[in-house]
Amino acid sequence: MLSKRSLLTWFDNTTVTDSQQFERRIEWLRTLPFIGMHLMCFGVIWVGVSSTALIVAAALYVLRLVAITAFYHRYFSHRTFRTSRALQFVFALIGTMAVQRGPLWWAAHHRHHHAHADEKNDSHSPSQHGFWWSHVGWFMNRSNFRTRSELIQDLMRYPELRLLDRFDIVPPIALAAVLFFAGGAQLLIWGFFISTVLLHHVTFTVNSLAHRFGRRRYATSDDSRNNWWIALLTFGEGWHNNHHHFPGSVRQGFYWWEIDLTYYLLRAMAACGLVWDLKSVPARFRDARR
Repeated sequence: MLSKRSLLTWFDNTTVTDSQQFERRIEWLRTLPFIGMHLMCFGVIWVGVSSTALIVAAALYVLRLVAITAFYHRYFSHRTFRTSRALQFVFALIGTMAVQRGPLWWAAHHRHHHAHADEKNDSHSPSQHGFWWSHVGWFMNRSNFRTRSELIQDLMRYPELRLLDRFDIVPPIALAAVLFFAGGAQLLIWGFFISTVLLHHVTFTVNSLAHRFGRRRYATSDDSRNNWWIALLTFGEGWHNNHHHFPGSVRQGFYWWEIDLTYYLLRAMAACGLVWDLKSVPARFRDARR
């Protein structure tokens, strides 16, 4: 259960007074769309299922997951490789269709997480704030609504990314509209709502479950774990203890038996000249602090 103290703490470690408690409460009105997406999944009772709907849902799950893992995380948050400005924008646009806010907001909060991992200032630490808060509650409170632009000055210089961040709700709505007009309610329910909700919770397990369950290869100062089944579902993000040990590596599965589909895809893109300067973990770091 969430403790009162853990919920009433600012990022700067100062205690929130009683008059400021609203800053740490869930803003239910603003999060109604998130709740609504879950409710819309029940529409499958009326629209049924088809092979086309399943294929579209799976394809959009994979495409948007890659945008989150490869670009929102490994590129925008950690700069573990380089790419063109055009491709940077394309995958930022696809990432916003995952309904996980804009690339600047996402990268800023993730950098803050690494700076304060599993400390009281970490917005989604399960050890500090409990499972449900780390899984979904943290992004529903007012203190986490804004983009922490001071942490992403290297990205703020791109006006197209600032535009996406400001109007991050437009691409998901456009995607939903295209699906509806292309295939009706069935394609909308499966291709957008079910696929998006599944993508949400699979992604969120990295914040919640990957800091509670799994094995620790490295003696990091946080509670990060390596979890093979989360790694499979998230295309490599489940090698979370590896990642917290050396966040600057484009590869999170440090060894050949640690399946990292995002890394394999980035290697293929590098072979095609779409990305370059992939940063790897030096052997001295990979073999240290066990």
